[in-house]
Amino acid sequence: MEICNKCKSTFNVTDKDKVFYDKISPILNGKKFQIPAPTLCPDCRKQRRLSFRSDSMLYERKSSFSQKSMLSQYKPNTNFPVYNYDEWWSDNWDPFDYGQDFDFNKPLFTQFQTLRNKVPRLALYIDNLCENSKYCNQISQCKNCYLAISGSNSEDCYYTYRLVDCRNCIDCLMITNSELCYQCIETFSSYDCHFCKQISNCSNCSFLSDCQSCDHCLFSFGLRGKSYYIFNKEYTKNEFQEKIKQFDFSSYSKQQEYLDEFIKYTKKFPHKFAQLKKTENVTGDNIESAKNCFNVFDGTNLEDVSYAQFADSTKDSMDVNYCCDYTTLHYEVCTSGINAYNIIFSIDTWPNVSNLLYCDSCSNSTDNCFACIGLRHKQYCILNKQYSKQEYEELVPKIIEHMQLTPLSPPYSRGEASEASRGVNLSEWGEFFDPSLSPFGYNETVAQEYFPLTKKQALEQGFNWSDYEAPFPKVEKIIKAEDIDGKDQKFLIPENNNILNYAIECEITHKPFRIIKQELDFYRKHNLPLPKRHPDQRHKDRLSLRNPRKLWNRTCNKCNIPIQTSYSPDRPETVYCEKCYLETVY
Repeated sequence: MEICNKCKSTFNVTDKDKVFYDKISPILNGKKFQIPAPTLCPDCRKQRRLSFRSDSMLYERKSSFSQKSMLSQYKPNTNFPVYNYDEWWSDNWDPFDYGQDFDFNKPLFTQFQTLRNKVPRLALYIDNLCENSKYCNQISQCKNCYLAISGSNSEDCYYTYRLVDCRNCIDCLMITNSELCYQCIETFSSYDCHFCKQISNCSNCSFLSDCQSCDHCLFSFGLRGKSYYIFNKEYTKNEFQEKIKQFDFSSYSKQQEYLDEFIKYTKKFPHKFAQLKKTENVTGDNIESAKNCFNVFDGTNLEDVSYAQFADSTKDSMDVNYCCDYTTLHYEVCTSGINAYNIIFSIDTWPNVSNLLYCDSCSNSTDNCFACIGLRHKQYCILNKQYSKQEYEELVPKIIEHMQLTPLSPPYSRGEASEASRGVNLSEWGEFFDPSLSPFGYNETVAQEYFPLTKKQALEQGFNWSDYEAPFPKVEKIIKAEDIDGKDQKFLIPENNNILNYAIECEITHKPFRIIKQELDFYRKHNLPLPKRHPDQRHKDRLSLRNPRKLWNRTCNKCNIPIQTSYSPDRPETVYCEKCYLETVY
């Protein structure tokens, strides 16, 4: 049993983990450089990685190359240059221009930070196959999307996160192959569904949870292949059509009442301990097609993966986030994909990369590089400086030996982690980047979503913090959320587009936000009220409806066998193992 050096919680390092650490340990010039077992618990390791990824914070700023106005995930007052997509991918700059010799009198992380402050960074991750989707980030092959974050192959989607193959969807989280969905979470192959969670192959439904192959159903839980159900009670088609007339989905206040009522209603039913489909020997939640995976969340097509979240088509990897499209042999990596192999302690490495150590934003057939930033089509580089293969294989071992003698500063030092670590040479080697190296403030990153901290807490724990405030939006008028009551229909009248010139003050955060024309058209078509919460708050609300991405040991409430589940033991839901749960729904 180990003790986390940061939060002091206990955690296990299994024999299987140790085999992986040995397997991933690099061999250079005939010598293996053993990667030590971690002295941070899985949650603290994930928190540190996620502090290097910002998804939805977008700023207006000028390109450091052309001074043209652009949108960027980096705020205007950064201490490093930021280029737009065409500039960054062009041949008008050379990453080697910023190369530096390794200084054995300084820690690697100090030298890496010096390099980071010089090398241009890409403003947004939007590939050149996207069309009319500039107000987005981390997307590929999308068209006419707005504030769609982390998605691909989608069209006319707004305020979404992690969407694939979707059309005309708004305010959704983790949806696939769906159309005309609104406020849906973990939704697959569904059509015209609103306020649904964990559904698949459903259509014309609202307020459903854990349902499959249903149509024209409302306020129901755990249905399979049903039609015309309300509160889990069956009606005829005519009865259903009469019954739904009592609900006013066009009223915002009613909408919120229905949501609160439905959440309470679902707690009456037994819940499956985890959403696992086509899995073998897997623990985690929201996983499909996986084998031999431990403590994994939100992934598909996985094998031999541990301590991961947001991973797809990944094998033989540990401690990874946002890895996809054939990633293999990864350890302590945040964001990698598209044929990436043997990546260790790195960030944003894709596509077609291999054998990278402590690298950031390296891509396009870059391999065998150490502590580099922004390289493309390069080999045998250290701190963005070119070496021969022989020089590289002679110098990197010396740098690793130097790292093994370089201690980290608290709270991420390996100082007093456990009995096993005491007396061992405690060092930079074997640790992910120190969080102070992140180009983002902690409050700008995904880490804040899953591990929220105050400014004081973040700084005390060694993270950065951003105090930058974006300029106030230019609008004719600001309407308070409560002032919209009773006026929704006025604003939704087709010929009345005044609301497009206004900003609405969020009822929770009081941050102003605007309605876009496409969004307004969607509300009109589906008889939905205007939102009263800022898009960031709506995203936060959706996240709160999901279970924590953490596992607890408890027993099935029916047969008492041990289970690992994201339902903590102190929650009110009744939780069943898979066998007992299936007996209740079929």
